[in-house]
Amino acid sequence: MSKEEIRDLIEDYTERFLYASRWILSPIYLILIVVLILILFKFIINTIEFITIMTTLSYNEWIIQVLELLDLSLLANLVLIVAFSGYENFVSKIDIAEDHVDRPSWMGRLDFSGLKLKIIGSIVAISLVELLQDFLNVSPGMDFNVEFWRIALHLTFVFTGLVFALMEIFAEKRHVIHDESINTEESTD
Repeated sequence: MSKEEIRDLIEDYTERFLYASRWILSPIYLILIVVLILILFKFIINTIEFITIMTTLSYNEWIIQVLELLDLSLLANLVLIVAFSGYENFVSKIDIAEDHVDRPSWMGRLDFSGLKLKIIGSIVAISLVELLQDFLNVSPGMDFNVEFWRIALHLTFVFTGLVFALMEIFAEKRHVIHDESINTEESTD
C-alpha cells in the first residue's frame, strides 16, 4: 500500500467517524421530548389548580393564571421546535413525516438561522408574558429595581431578535446578489 492510499484510507475512516458522530446528539433530542412530557404534566396540574380556584380569583388573578398556562404552552412549543429542527438539521431527516397531512409547515425547512429566530422569538414572547404577569400583579412591596432589570433583559431579547433578523436579511440579500453575479457571468461567457 502506498503512502497516498494509506492517507486516503485514514481520511476516509476519519470522515466516516465524524459523519457518524452526529448520532451523539440524538439522545439530547429524545430527552427534550421527555422534557416536553414534563411540561405537559405541569400544564395539567396548573389547569386543575386553576379550575379549582377560578371562582375565588379577581379578574387580574384570573388573567395571571391564564398567562401562566400560555407561558407553559410557549415553552412547550419552543422545546418541540428545537427537538425537531435540531434533529433534522444535525442528525437525520424525519422521513416518516415526509408526506403526512399533519406535518408542520416549518418542518424540514427550518435551517439553523431560522431556528435561532424562532428561539429568540419564543424567548421574547415568554419574557413578555412574565412582564405582563408582573404588571397585573403590582403590589406595594414590589421591588422596582428587580422590575427595571427584567424590563432591561426583555428589551435585550427584543434587540437581539432584531439584530438576528437583520443579519438574516443581509445574508439573504448577499446570496441573491452573489447568485445574480454568477448568472450574469455565465450568460456573458
